[in-house]
Amino acid sequence: MLKKLQKWIKNFFYGSLDIIEKVGNALPHPATLFAIFALLIVVASGIFARIELSVVHPATGEIIRPVSLLSVEGLHRILLDMVTNFTSFAPLGTVLVAMLGIGLAESSGLISAGLKLLVLSAPARLLTFVIVLAGILSNMASEIGYVLLVPLAAIIFQSVGRHPLAGLAAAFAGVSGGYSANLLLGTIDPLLAGISQEAARIIDPAYEVNAAANYYFMFVSTFIIAYAGTWVTERLVEPRLGHFSGDVENDENINRLTDDEKRGLWFAALASLVFTAVVLWGILPENGFLREIETGSILSSPFLKGIVAFIFLGSIFVSIAYGYGAKTIRNDSEVMNGMGKAISTLGTYIVLVFFAAQFVAYFNWTKLGLIFAVKGAQALKAAGLGDIILMLSFVILSAIINLFMGSASAKWAIMAPIFIPMFMILGYTPEFVQAAYRIGDSTSNIIAPMMSYFALIVAFVEKYDKKAGIGTVIALMIPYTFVFLLIWSVMLAIWILFGLPVGPGATLFLQ
Repeated sequence: MLKKLQKWIKNFFYGSLDIIEKVGNALPHPATLFAIFALLIVVASGIFARIELSVVHPATGEIIRPVSLLSVEGLHRILLDMVTNFTSFAPLGTVLVAMLGIGLAESSGLISAGLKLLVLSAPARLLTFVIVLAGILSNMASEIGYVLLVPLAAIIFQSVGRHPLAGLAAAFAGVSGGYSANLLLGTIDPLLAGISQEAARIIDPAYEVNAAANYYFMFVSTFIIAYAGTWVTERLVEPRLGHFSGDVENDENINRLTDDEKRGLWFAALASLVFTAVVLWGILPENGFLREIETGSILSSPFLKGIVAFIFLGSIFVSIAYGYGAKTIRNDSEVMNGMGKAISTLGTYIVLVFFAAQFVAYFNWTKLGLIFAVKGAQALKAAGLGDIILMLSFVILSAIINLFMGSASAKWAIMAPIFIPMFMILGYTPEFVQAAYRIGDSTSNIIAPMMSYFALIVAFVEKYDKKAGIGTVIALMIPYTFVFLLIWSVMLAIWILFGLPVGPGATLFLQ
């Protein structure tokens, strides 16, 4: 009887995964989805305007009615503002500027050398923790964690007599499952903040969401998730894998630091100290040159408001220092080419942003976003859910949607114009809603076949298990998903109970 039950559960589980994979594969490209959604908004605006749908604005008492774009005036606005919608879309500029700096750090070899130093110098008893932590920190430069750290972790585990798939799983859990935790800001932070700001302005046209909006929550999450990933690896994953008896050729280049890399890291460390000293000089004194001029405030200072500029400048300065020491940068042309290479990888992203910008603009023009937000808020208020249950439900919804759509920014560009205004009407800040979304998005990344690097992870696993496939990877990673979701949910509940800010100047509830 027990064996039949286990077989049924196994068949049900894999059957569910097959359905998820088929549905996900059937979805159009995210850019195509935004084009379709933009067209649907135009059509829907005409329909809702004709039936005279309306709501009362909960703050002003004003009657809000949909504005039809299915008209000559609507067509003219669509045509005249198409370029402006694209160029003024908040995430576009911030991501491009941040990627210039991060791209040079990657092309110079700084990030890969730093990750190798962190992992290779870890004591044996802290090896798992350091690998998970390194995975989390690698999110500053997106794919470097997938292409470098994941295979490196497997090799290191094998070299110390541990199962390589356990090391691979630990690194993948940090890189992908810990995507929304970090000690430093990366490209995803200004990207999501820009989308959140655009959505918040459906309710408040002057609302600003800075890139550091979730920094406090991210900082604490880094250590919580690193410890949770270590526990899952050593208590659940590794015992299940058992002893590894295979024979895989070791890659000496990935398993050690060269003399040039070591020298480059010393140069980078010195440059980092200089840059940090200048920033501290600007923000610590009461009259610091990086504080807000009139009030001397740090929260509204150029440092926090211009954090993307500091990501760019710091990355450029430290990367050039590393490149000079490691001999990977010899002249200004290589600096410019390194930045250009990073931008060249964003072609698909720029196409996606074009259609996402039109979708968000149409949603705003038609006032459908505000109307849906008021209607949704009224329904949620009537349901009588408490703060914790309501936000945890949103976390779970985000995690489920992530199984079908892998891009964090694409999902948020769809969800933010609906959920941020809705939660703002209920009294929650956009920064808090964004933090809840990031939990759900991160925790299911590692079991989502639609995640862009999932196929690469399957290929890495096949190196150690010739019979491996998607099911193998999901079975390997699903314990991390459940534990991360549980730990992060508890952490979010504690944040709500104590009313802690999620970032600088970012409270949980609107004043």
